[in-house]
Amino acid sequence: MPRSRFIMQQLKPIMLTTVLILTVLVVGVTLFMRQATFGSDPASERLDRIRKSPNFRDGSFQNLTPTAVMRENASYAAMLTDYVNKPKDNVPPRPLPSVRTNLKTLPDSTPAIVWFGHSSYLIRSKGVTVLVDPVFSGSASPVSFFGRSFAGSDVYSVDDMPDIDLLVLSHDHYDHLDYKTITQLIPKVKKFYTGLGVGAHLERWGVPADRIVEFDWWERQPVADGIDLIATPARHFSGRSFARGKTLWTSFVLHLNGSTIFLGGDSGYGPHFQEIGEKYGPFDLAILECGQYGRDWPSIHMFPEEVATAAGDLRARTLLPVHWGKFTLANHSWNEPIKRLLKQAASQKLDVTTPRIGEPVLLGSVHPDSDWWNF
Repeated sequence: MPRSRFIMQQLKPIMLTTVLILTVLVVGVTLFMRQATFGSDPASERLDRIRKSPNFRDGSFQNLTPTAVMRENASYAAMLTDYVNKPKDNVPPRPLPSVRTNLKTLPDSTPAIVWFGHSSYLIRSKGVTVLVDPVFSGSASPVSFFGRSFAGSDVYSVDDMPDIDLLVLSHDHYDHLDYKTITQLIPKVKKFYTGLGVGAHLERWGVPADRIVEFDWWERQPVADGIDLIATPARHFSGRSFARGKTLWTSFVLHLNGSTIFLGGDSGYGPHFQEIGEKYGPFDLAILECGQYGRDWPSIHMFPEEVATAAGDLRARTLLPVHWGKFTLANHSWNEPIKRLLKQAASQKLDVTTPRIGEPVLLGSVHPDSDWWNF
């Protein structure tokens, strides 16, 4: 038997096994990605509207300034090493402290804000309830065993929520748009407000189309007398699967019964903060991300010092830092963001409120500022 034929006969079972394994993997991944938690891509009239957006080019939404998700020449090997060698205090050493507040009887003559950890919070004003980026499932990923919440940070659930007039969603990442939470909240919510394309996820999950309002940047939606919502730019990206940029990421300006509040969503630092401040500031309160930053993704999340600068650009009277205190999504110490921010804020004489989870902030009168994270 020729040697080449002999070699082929020996390799044939290996090749067939390899093809079989690859086929099983492809089929498995395909079936896994069809789960409801991954949502749906925009289609039909929704897709037509997206394609007409000035912020949608080359098949995806674009930031106002060039923005790479990862910095140039980022080393994936170094990132893996950093992930494996996270600092010991990347997770709190004991359960986080919290305050149990009855959200259904929350005083609301002045806007009251209750933070639930990370970027989830509720705003109550004169009988109107706003809920932003709720994640109550205990995980910031499509699988329950990854991105688990800190001990003590899950003291609130969907059952604790009052009826919601406005549910505001900044973008479709898992730590802001949670499938389990949204499906449980549907009976309690009058209207969902979000960026272009995100409604496709919501409709797949059972939200009626007439209860979804989608915005492009700079679009304004009157809600009721004394209340309107304006979508403003952010510097970030979107995507719940392998594709990015099919839906819009956004921040919001909330005019609420005489108060002006900035809902920051996720954003790297950029000139858009100054533009928003000039158009809609000053703000009574700016709620800005502060955490989950890293040297390898400097453009899509702010470092704490940049958060203080952004608050200044917005002309914010008070800053509420969020996007920390619930999940480990970066390699820094769990309480490093707030420590670095407060140091910078002191040099700028910026008022910062740092409530515990569940502790009400009463805008203009009660701004909790204890250092509860120092343990």
